[in-house]
Amino acid sequence: MIVVGIDPHMKTHTAVALDGATGVVLGERTVTCDGAGHEELLSWARGLGQECCFAIEDCRHVSGRLERYLLGRGERVLRVPPKMMAGVRASARSYGKSDPIDAACVARAALREPDLPHAALAGPEHDVRLLVDHRDDLVEERRRIIKRLRWNCHDLEVALDLPPRVLTRTVWLVRLADALRSLPESTRRRIALDQTARCVLLTQEIRSLEREIRAYMRVLAPELMEVPGCSALSAAQLIGQVAGASRFRSEAAFAMHVGTAPLPVSSGKCERHRLNRTGNRHLNSVIHVIAVTQVRMHPPAIAFVERKRAEGMSTREALRCLKRHITRTLYKTMVRAERVRADGVVHVDFAPGAVAVAV
Repeated sequence: MIVVGIDPHMKTHTAVALDGATGVVLGERTVTCDGAGHEELLSWARGLGQECCFAIEDCRHVSGRLERYLLGRGERVLRVPPKMMAGVRASARSYGKSDPIDAACVARAALREPDLPHAALAGPEHDVRLLVDHRDDLVEERRRIIKRLRWNCHDLEVALDLPPRVLTRTVWLVRLADALRSLPESTRRRIALDQTARCVLLTQEIRSLEREIRAYMRVLAPELMEVPGCSALSAAQLIGQVAGASRFRSEAAFAMHVGTAPLPVSSGKCERHRLNRTGNRHLNSVIHVIAVTQVRMHPPAIAFVERKRAEGMSTREALRCLKRHITRTLYKTMVRAERVRADGVVHVDFAPGAVAVAV
């Protein structure tokens, strides 16, 4: 068995082949990141004479095309987190950094960790992630504009009291535009009016995307939206970031991936666990929001936290236990939804302007 570690970049991909049994370097190759380069890489790997497994540093914005090419030709592809590759490089006996060194570290990380998730061809989850990421970009753009707009309003001494977080609502933006038009002509006034109009357009686009995401979630994973505290946007973030819960061997592996599994830090007779600060922090944030919401309004979660506090835990420790319990529920729910869709029960159309349908 040969493991081919790949360090992907925008213009080139560097591959290093290691013997799976001994870890000896069998060769290296740098190819362009186009169709011809992908074909050259695959032909070189197959020409090594043994069965190959491709381990790619998980940078899907630059490695996505290569993943799709290899998967489409029946190759086995593993995704190695960049942090894991960097850890292998830091623990090496020799120092330095180059594309071949990084590619070899990717392959060694794959050899050390036999349970890395397998790559799969993108499905509806990828489209959901694109929509969620686009919405997040628009929200961030609106936030930056609102920040500048507030400073302009302060300098112009607008006769309108603007409470926090109201400039995301169209009715307040209209009020602000009316107040700005009543001021004398100036360059700052014109810029503030332009910023207000831009915020109105961004708010409309954001709400349109949210309606589209909500419609998809009702068909793609309605079970997730039934989990208390999990909104349509939270469900979409879970679906898009996880990219297939079935690729994890167990709910414990999934909990480690999202950073809700406590880490053992025992020594001698002292046995304890500490907060897990690793894993996908975006997913961890989504689960944290669900947990905080449940603690506020879901009676079983409230009782769970109170029981943990009665056992001597602090509120934060009890919340971590709740997050671990929620992670288990979310994992089982997503796996069940994926199996239903795999059986042909659900079909989602992501064509522009299309409506999600069930068949």
